[in-house]
Amino acid sequence: MFIPPQTLKSNFASGDSSCEGIKLQSGHLIIGAAVVADIFGEALNANLVYYPERHTLLLAPYGDELFTQLHKAKKCMLKGKNAKGDKSIALQGILIDHQIDAEERSLEYT
Repeated sequence: MFIPPQTLKSNFASGDSSCEGIKLQSGHLIIGAAVVADIFGEALNANLVYYPERHTLLLAPYGDELFTQLHKAKKCMLKGKNAKGDKSIALQGILIDHQIDAEERSLEYT
């Protein structure tokens, strides 16, 4: 039997673990199920590139030929976060290398 700590118990009870859009949490980019479905579909991997001078992170489904021709992208894994379809991508390396604030927050995206 698993008994969650009191601070997490309310999240389990309310089902508050889903993500509506995109957020930064524990060094990971959390992408909501609706965004995942629109952008990545059934893809298991993504292409990722960060431009520090523009403070811009770009993502595309792995296999997008135009994206890989235009950018020096790295392949990363879209990990399942929950049963609702939210996905996560590890960003610890980018956060550390570019001294980006790792505070948990919602992120703007287009």
